[in-house]
Amino acid sequence: MCDLARRVVDVHYHAGPDLYRRRLTTGGAGRAYAGIDGWVVIKSHLGCTAASAWEARQEGLPVSGTVVLNDLAGGVHPRVVEQAVYTHGQDSPARLVVHLPTLVGPAHPSRLHRQPFHPLLDTERWRGERVLDDTGQLRRPVREVLRAARDLPVVLATGHCDREETLRVVDEAARLDLPRLLLTHATHPMTGLTPADLTRLADAPGVYVEITALTLLLGHRDAGHLGDVVRAHPRVVFSSDLGQPDQPDPARWLSLSESWFEQAQLTPHQVHAVTALNPAALLAP
Repeated sequence: MCDLARRVVDVHYHAGPDLYRRRLTTGGAGRAYAGIDGWVVIKSHLGCTAASAWEARQEGLPVSGTVVLNDLAGGVHPRVVEQAVYTHGQDSPARLVVHLPTLVGPAHPSRLHRQPFHPLLDTERWRGERVLDDTGQLRRPVREVLRAARDLPVVLATGHCDREETLRVVDEAARLDLPRLLLTHATHPMTGLTPADLTRLADAPGVYVEITALTLLLGHRDAGHLGDVVRAHPRVVFSSDLGQPDQPDPARWLSLSESWFEQAQLTPHQVHAVTALNPAALLAP
């Protein structure tokens, strides 16, 4: 049964093909999440997973897709978003997630052991412009994508925006009355929002805040910080950002999360909200 009434809804899981080798394919991820009564949103920095998600759902698997607006995939353009919406199909109970670019600016230092998926792929060649221009304003294509996201059945996510860029996107989303906006791994060091920032955004309509298991697994943040984030904002989404071959599989992620939630002093209601209710509300049509 393909619906969002699940034990867990993971809005951020990497499956192959991607920039780097991944633990599972889209179908493999769908089967893994079906085994834990979950729903999974598949992400690839190479671009669009809408077609593979549609195919997985035809097999009854709990999968929806994303498109990442990197230059390699067609860039920040409404046409790229529209094509992904059509490819995603009409049968999904979950909106397509549209990520602003993730291959931008200089490469961030990583604690992951990455193996390229394709030997000819030079990621540095495909690094594009950030979302702000030299004057600190959102570039015109970014504003056009936000307008398209307002009118299409999608969730816009901030990709690898930094703090200043994220706040400008939030401002434009409010101006346009964008119904759903996800702040991708909002307090990760590359993004840089603080729990105090999230408290100030608590009343921003339609804004959801993501914190990921990978951020904790790599030691960028700890369980205490997870608790601070959940208490700072009413619409927190706890996702995995996993799929790396040397990182936990979905079942192990859930097991590890139980100890983090206990250390973070989250109530059962808060745990259910961040793992199931909030992500389901974010994705729902």
